[in-house]
Amino acid sequence: MQRRVTLATVTAGATLALLAAGTPAAHTAGRQAAAVTPGRQAAAVTPGTLTSQNIATAGTGSPYYRIPALTRTTKGTLLAAYDARPTLGDLPGNLGVVLRRSTDGGATWQAQQVVRKEAAPKGFGDPSLLVDRETGRVFVFYAASVNQGFFGSATGNDESDPNVLQADYSYSDDDGLTWKHERITAEIKNPAWAGMFAASGEGIQLRHGTYKGRLIQQYAIRDNGANYAVSAYSDDHGVTWKTGTPVGPGGDENKTVELSDGRVMLNNRSAPYRTVAHSTDGGVTYTPFQQDKELPDPANNGSVMRFAPDVPATHPRAKWLMFSNTATTSGRSNLTVRLSCDNGQNWPIRKTAEAGSAAYSTLTPLGDGTMGNDRVGMLWERANYQHITYSSFDLQWLGGVCAPVTVTPPASLPAGKTTDVTVRVVSQNDVTLPGGTVSLALPAGWSAPEVAVPALNPGQGANMKIPVTVPANATAGSVKATAEYEVRGRQRSYGDTTFTVTAP
Repeated sequence: MQRRVTLATVTAGATLALLAAGTPAAHTAGRQAAAVTPGRQAAAVTPGTLTSQNIATAGTGSPYYRIPALTRTTKGTLLAAYDARPTLGDLPGNLGVVLRRSTDGGATWQAQQVVRKEAAPKGFGDPSLLVDRETGRVFVFYAASVNQGFFGSATGNDESDPNVLQADYSYSDDDGLTWKHERITAEIKNPAWAGMFAASGEGIQLRHGTYKGRLIQQYAIRDNGANYAVSAYSDDHGVTWKTGTPVGPGGDENKTVELSDGRVMLNNRSAPYRTVAHSTDGGVTYTPFQQDKELPDPANNGSVMRFAPDVPATHPRAKWLMFSNTATTSGRSNLTVRLSCDNGQNWPIRKTAEAGSAAYSTLTPLGDGTMGNDRVGMLWERANYQHITYSSFDLQWLGGVCAPVTVTPPASLPAGKTTDVTVRVVSQNDVTLPGGTVSLALPAGWSAPEVAVPALNPGQGANMKIPVTVPANATAGSVKATAEYEVRGRQRSYGDTTFTVTAP
């Protein structure tokens, strides 16, 4: 193993005027609100709300900011890291990694500090935060360039080669106040690979099972002209690092999450749908990629997290996962948050946080995920990369219910006729759900009644027949529709389907 040398130390006081933080502004989902006191949210956090503020704004302190990373330390401090960029371009370039801290749960943010910035042509970018919850050490992984970025990087792992994109990280043992830097290219990069960079956002530490304590940071690598995803991992609190077997081709920026059954799920940027893979050996090897057609994606970085990472596998919320991305198949908009109650098999709960322009996002838990302590933080790019915005929300705002909805369409729906469509709802709750309703969102001119759903005990399902009337002038072909299950007048889950319309 290559011996690593600490590269430098940067203190919180070594902030640059060029990289000073912008004035935050209050923001409500989908629209800009009035400015507020610098560093403060517009209002106190109350249940059922999405509260937001800008923590970096293009042109204030740096021409551009991109690539959000977010975590909560063992002391409860929120750390928000991101790139300060001279242009919107990726590495190579004179980029720097900067950070803001919040010690009051995201209500106020301290002045922006520099984690890593050096003179041109050196650049550092695409941060990913990772907390060792056993030692308290905080890592921020990123790529380091001189002459080349991901696509131009040479093969090899010479840590002094300016044509090799390097794998660096910084670490802090004082809750993000000061940072030391390491280079681990020779340790984790197969010399046959070309470009390699840390997938931005947040890495994970396994909390349960055989590999408990393992730190996992995701990378995208380029091998023989194709892109793959791979996990870098450490079983000694970051003293040494290894990489597993790449999964792909078709890899890109990707995240991992620990499932309640001990597996690790990898969720990968891909169009028109996200792709997923699973590992039974703590992220060393993965199954081949498979599309998750419940997660549309325009090839944009997203986020996945375990909602209550420390609860035992028998806890009802052990299987809950949360996911965010721009839920479109083209362009970057419609930032959507989803909840799965079954380790990512279904994603029945979803809500739009921003209908307009948005891009990368990172989620992190603000509590332990149990009842009444279920707020989540999200750092994301807003308004065509003009802002890095911090938001927080809870389950009440999400407004969902753990009850996947499955639509079984008939072979065809003849135009001008009424055909029964089966919709199934299955409760994944630990308490009985009262009676509810299920309805179909259909194209203009179509009709279908709202149908009652009986009360459902935990694990119980029910099939409902919904008569769907297709207008006589409907065009033959495929038509998308969505089923909505509503219970208690405010909690909803969804299931998408495609109908085939035929001539009468």
